[in-house]
Amino acid sequence: MRRSQYFLPTLKENPAEAQIVSHRLMLRAGMIRQESAGIYSWLPLGFRVLQRIEQIVREEQDASGALEVLMPTIQSADLWRKSGRYDDYGAEMLRIKDRHEREMLYGPTNEEMITEMFRAGVKSYRDVPRMMYHIQWKFRDEVRPRFGVMRGREFLMKDNYSFDIDFAGAKRSYNKMFVAYLRTFARMGLKAIPMEAESGPIGGDMSHEFQILAETGESQIFCDKELLDFDVLSSGVDYDSDLQPVVDRWTSLYAATDDKHDAAKCPVPAEQLVAARGIEVGHIFYFGTKYSKPLDCVVSGANGEQVPVEMGSYGIGVSRLTGAIIEASHDDAGIIWPESVAPFKVGLINLRSGDAKCDAACTDIYGKLRKAGVEVLYDDREESAGGKFADMDLIGLPWQLIIGPRGLAAGKVELKERRTGKRDELSAEDALARLSKRAA
Repeated sequence: MRRSQYFLPTLKENPAEAQIVSHRLMLRAGMIRQESAGIYSWLPLGFRVLQRIEQIVREEQDASGALEVLMPTIQSADLWRKSGRYDDYGAEMLRIKDRHEREMLYGPTNEEMITEMFRAGVKSYRDVPRMMYHIQWKFRDEVRPRFGVMRGREFLMKDNYSFDIDFAGAKRSYNKMFVAYLRTFARMGLKAIPMEAESGPIGGDMSHEFQILAETGESQIFCDKELLDFDVLSSGVDYDSDLQPVVDRWTSLYAATDDKHDAAKCPVPAEQLVAARGIEVGHIFYFGTKYSKPLDCVVSGANGEQVPVEMGSYGIGVSRLTGAIIEASHDDAGIIWPESVAPFKVGLINLRSGDAKCDAACTDIYGKLRKAGVEVLYDDREESAGGKFADMDLIGLPWQLIIGPRGLAAGKVELKERRTGKRDELSAEDALARLSKRAA
């Protein structure tokens, strides 16, 4: 994509309304635009990142055996009354009426709807286990929406629901999501720590939240430093195998948020304890028959008896992750995207647009990068070199390929790695080979 043809309204100054790093940088980098309190439009650069994150989430959900569906954003109040949550949920639920005065709501979550869907379509124990998920925009009317996409009113969420015949099956489904979540966040370049959590309005008896480490995180967390050395991507995972040992390995070590941490009773020696900041990006729940019983979601057991299914719910804040990644990966100049979620892999900078040799070299390299499958943003604007460098650092693409008259005269281009700042002078062919290899 040529920068001259791209919609990327960057800002030089920090917006006054932005209180945290990710909100400031997303506005400055032209990723989002606020439409009203806690509600944002996603501009081209931000939307590309959102799609990258969504795709990683989808791939890991699919690998676990979960089936993707798509449910409506508008739900009937009747279903929520059957489960008993309509009045209990509180003011965060946006309640509306259609033209026929039927009470509806903008879904904050989908336990009721997916349970009714499953109830209507499955009758026998032979049809379980099943897991179904969707990635959908949701709305919760936060009292004080703030921090940009980290705590907005409208947000993109992946929610998955499991259905099993008994607790043993439900635990297997829970473990699948536990492992899938660790893999999902690791693929985004994040260090995620699972912690026992409260279930809140979702309900349930067994719950873990996943906190990623970020210096500017919203909560204080404490954990055994051995957890930071675990590598979930070093080997594959067989989701049909017993995953309990993997879960046990992670949960056997100490990890707690500040509201549960008691320094006097902490079992970890001071030299082994890590104190850090964290951001919650995922939450998994087991809640048994909390929804299946009131909604009459039953299947025929092996002996013909009617058995209410055992259920779990598993959420990832997809849009929230965009902000969380920035909180975990930035510097004073701007965003530093992990390659797996970057909107483009390479920023191609023409230091002297209008110069025939620079233009020709950039056009040639731009074409070759695209042919090699490397996603590139080519800054071909008639803008100062300083302005181009500042914009590229701000939007945080992993690599910058810099073309200028002096380098071309020496047969060299400059390749800069955004994360480390390391710069190499090399031939255009070698730069193309290095970048193409990384895209392979």
